[in-house]
Parts: sequence; C-alpha cells; structure tokens
Amino acid sequence: MNNNIRVGNLFGIPFYVNPSWFLVLGLVAVSYGRQLALFPQLVGIVPWVLGLFAALLLFSSVVVHELGHSFVALSQGINVKSITLFLFGGLASLEKESETPLEAFWVAIAGPAVSLVIFAVLNLIQVNFSFSAPVEAIVSLLASINLILGLFNLIPGLPLDGGNILKALVWKITGNPNKGIIFASRVGQIFGWLTVTISGLAILGISPIGNFWTLLIGFFLLQNAVFSGQSARFQETLSGYTAQDAVIPYSPVVPDSFNLRKFVNDYVIGKRKWKKFLIINEEGKLSGILEPDALNKISTSQWTELKISEIMQPINDGIITIEADKSLLEVVKILEDDPRQQLTVIQKNGIVLGFLEKASIIKFLQKKTS
Repeated sequence: MNNNIRVGNLFGIPFYVNPSWFLVLGLVAVSYGRQLALFPQLVGIVPWVLGLFAALLLFSSVVVHELGHSFVALSQGINVKSITLFLFGGLASLEKESETPLEAFWVAIAGPAVSLVIFAVLNLIQVNFSFSAPVEAIVSLLASINLILGLFNLIPGLPLDGGNILKALVWKITGNPNKGIIFASRVGQIFGWLTVTISGLAILGISPIGNFWTLLIGFFLLQNAVFSGQSARFQETLSGYTAQDAVIPYSPVVPDSFNLRKFVNDYVIGKRKWKKFLIINEEGKLSGILEPDALNKISTSQWTELKISEIMQPINDGIITIEADKSLLEVVKILEDDPRQQLTVIQKNGIVLGFLEKASIIKFLQKKTS
C-alpha cells in the first residue's frame, strides 16, 4: 500500500499511517506544547508530553471520523479495505460505491456527524465539569478541532465529505452517479483554486487569511477533485460501450468441423500466436477449447483425417464468459482482479463473438478518442 505503514486493526479494519503523518504529529505536538508551556504549573517536559498527548487525541478524532464512514459502509455490506492517516487527515478506503444515492448520502454524512457529536459532548463536559486550566485548554482545543473537522468536511466539493453528499444529491436527481461525481468535482476544483489563491495572496502579504499549510491543503483539494472528475468521465465513457464493442478483431473462433490441416493453414501458419482457440459448433455456440500444443501429440499424417471436434478439450473453469451487452465499465471491474485474463464474449443466444482483454479495451478507446 504505497509507503504506508500498517500499525494494526481497528474493529477488523486494517489501519495504516503514512510517513508524512509523523511529521505533522511532531509539528502539532510542538505547537501545542508551546501553548501549554505558558501555564506556570506545567514545568520541565510536562507541557511537551501533554502536547504530544493532545496531538494524538486530535488524530484520534480524525480516526473516529473515518470510523463513522466505515461503520455505515459496513452496515450496507460494503467492505472497508483500510483506514489511513496521512499529511492532511484520514481516509477510509471502501471496496465499492453504495448501491443507492441515499446509502451514499448516509456514508458521506456519517463522518462529519460524528465529529459534530464529539464537539457537542466535549462542550457539555466543559459546561458541567471543572478542570485545571491546562486540561480545560486541551478539552477546549479538541472541541474546536472537531467542530472545524466537521464543518470543513461539509464543504460541498470533492474530495471532501460535503462533495460526496453533493454527489449523492445529483445522483438522486439525474439517476447517474458519474454525473454526481463530475459535478461535485467541479465544485471541489472551485474551492481548491479559491484556497490556493487566497493562501498565495497571504504568503505574499496581501491577504490576512491563509498560510503555507492552507496552500498545501488547497493543492491537495484541487488535485483530488481533478482526479475524481477525470475518473468519473472515464467511467461515463466506459458505460456508453459494451463488451461486444471491444472484442479482439479476428479472435481465434474456429468451427469444430474443420480438420486439423485446414485449422493449421487458416489459423496458425503466419497468424498471431494464440494460447487457446474457441471452438464452436455449427450453430456458432461454444463447444470446446483447443490449445495449439495439442497438435504436437498428433502425427501430421493424421491432420487431414482428424476433425477439431475429436481432439478439442471440453469447456472448463478456465474459460470466463461474459454477455455481449454488458457495459465496458462492468467488464473493467471484472478485469481489475486479474488484468491479464481473457474473457469470452457471448451473445444472449449463445453465439460466440471472441475474446476480450484489457489491451483490446485500451485499443478500442484510443481509436474512439483519436
């Protein structure tokens, strides 16, 4: 998982930290330590230890925020692949998208809702209980951080939670999840550019709002919003085509009535080398498989006498069939598990069209976009 370091599991979910997180942890701990050092009752290394403790509590709030998303996703039957802490916060990586816009909305809103609930609980604790000044400062700080975390993530632009909420709303209106992503990514790019511009002006001394960190956050938002939009547009393109469109031209589909000599002359000599051939009956339906190596066991003197149907192998589990009208987006998702595999494309009436693979999809899309 890139350079991320696995540090354990959270409720069965793999938990990682990116090396960049340690830098931020140190900076936040030092910053809080300096603030706590202002309290006269804290001497020696105590304010720095408490600063580190406060920083860990801050990132714990981020983790709980991500667990909010994760628990709702799990309740929908969506596997959570990991939770990762990195430079700009946290990320819960989900196995797949929610089935409906409403379910996607609940997953998106869960994180900010958890953060705002933590803020409310910490405020109630402050109102109803008395603490020493340093502890009061830490509780107040955590309450503020959770408020900021909750509200900031509600900004309606990807990759923030508010962007996913907006995506779900557009998905509900249009019936198309990709249109929701594209719209939310555009809004995210607007916020990204706005953040970068304001932060840049602040660094130049023109604007009182922003700093180097908000500049980095702006670039992060912008980069991820652009990526989300590109990914959605690509998926939208894939959704417009079917498996039949990307079948490999001149796929190795051979009638079982051919004798071996005709097969070799027409499909082997001077042709592309295939590891296996799809053998069809007179109706055009798949009846078996033939691997060229099988010919090595047969004397050439018999090639004119033997038909392919006599030496072909029966259809086995190694042949993965797919319906011709299945969208290329669904096909790509199947190939994600093993990009090297070949799929056999078959019409609903059982007629074999040929092989489909990752390379043929790429060539088809390049031809369409050129």
